[in-house]
This record gives sequence, C-alpha cells and structure tokens, in this order.
Amino acid sequence: MTLPRLLQAPWRARVVLLAAVLGVASTARLGLWQLSRAAEKEAMLSALATRSAMPPLPAAELARTAGEATAQHYRRTTLGGRWIDAHTVYLENRPMDGRVGFIVVTPLQLEPGGDAVLVQRGWVPRDAADRTRLPPLPQVPGVVEVQGLIAPPPGRLLEFAGEPAGPIRQNLDLDAFGRESRLTLRPVTVQQAAAPGLEGDGLSRRWPPPVVDVQKHLGYAFQWFAMATLITGLYVWFQLVRPRLRRRA
Repeated sequence: MTLPRLLQAPWRARVVLLAAVLGVASTARLGLWQLSRAAEKEAMLSALATRSAMPPLPAAELARTAGEATAQHYRRTTLGGRWIDAHTVYLENRPMDGRVGFIVVTPLQLEPGGDAVLVQRGWVPRDAADRTRLPPLPQVPGVVEVQGLIAPPPGRLLEFAGEPAGPIRQNLDLDAFGRESRLTLRPVTVQQAAAPGLEGDGLSRRWPPPVVDVQKHLGYAFQWFAMATLITGLYVWFQLVRPRLRRRA
C-alpha cells in the first residue's frame, strides 16, 4: 500500500497497519535479542572450556576486584590457608538428588597474605526432624591445602527482610559478610573439589556444572520470529488478498 493510498484509507485500515507493523517490529526485535543471548551463552561455554584447561591459578593471583573475579570464574586453583571455623555458614534450601540440604561455606585465611576466601566446602542433608540441628564438621587445625574451582557465590534465593544472621542463612552477600566477620574477603568463592583424605567428612562435592542453556534461547527466538511471520501473513491475507478476491467475485 503506497503512502497516498494509505492516507486515503479508512482509519480502521490505518490502525490495523500500524498495529501490524508494531507487532512485527517488536517480535522480530525480541527474536534478535534471544539470538544475541544465545551467542553470549556460546561464548561463555567456549570461555569455560578454555579456563578449565588452563593450569591452576596461584593464590597470589586471585582477583581483588569484581571485574577481575568474573574473568577467573571456573578456573582451577590450589590454596593454602587456615579454616576460620567460627564463621562457617550453612546455606539452606539447596536441594541435591531430591533431598533438601545445606551448602557449607567456611572462610579460608590465606597463607601468607592475610586475606580470606570463602570456600564452598560441600553439601550436607538437612535433619528431617529439626532443621536447626547441624551436622558436626571435622576440625582441621593448622595450614590445609584446598583444591577447587573458582566460582561466583551460590545463587541467591528469595528471602524476607530482617532474616537473622546466624549459622543458617538463605543467602550470603560477600560484602556484608566481610563487614560482619571483619575479614578482608576476595571477591570470589572456591568450590572445593574431592581429594584424598576428605572422604569421611560427610560433605558431598558433586558440584553441578554452570547452567548455560543455548537451546532455550534459540527456541525462544524461533517462537518470536514465527509470531512475526504469523502477524505478517494474517495482515497480508485479511487486508490485501481477501479484499481483492471479494472484489473479483
């Protein structure tokens, strides 16, 4: 439909055309956005594969800023330090294999250096009768060696304001926990890997891989593009083809 004919068309036809154009533009834009998200996830997968193949990162090179931390996620590392058991935290509502439990997090005071790193030591099931009954953890005095994977903090769950700050928590914010514990924390956590000598501590260390679902974004993109195609087809049929067929009849 040319511009002069569009200007002469009834107002309903112009409204329908405008709605069709906006609908196609919006759905096509959303489809392109989903494709860009898929490309980002594919780049992330490639980066994770590259980082996992790199040699372990020395403790002296651990990130000190949030920007540095992102570039180190999912690299292997080996740390030496002392457990600060007094600040161990149990993050609740973290299921594994259909069971409810806790992720156990303990600060590790690095040797030498003085800074601390939060270590996700493993997962333990929750007591079915009393959620506040926590399993005892082995006390390991002196300097220990921790092997693991540099990772972001555990994912945040919905929490209510004013939640008490005790050993059992829903979430753990690094900055707030650093102020509370008066520790200088590096902006990363480490998921401790299974190693000889750790079998009897009752902690499961089968960490799930990061969720990078490229196919989900591709599926959403297909749906948005299909909707844009449908809007175009419906407009062409009802506004252009069908009226001409009626006039010929």
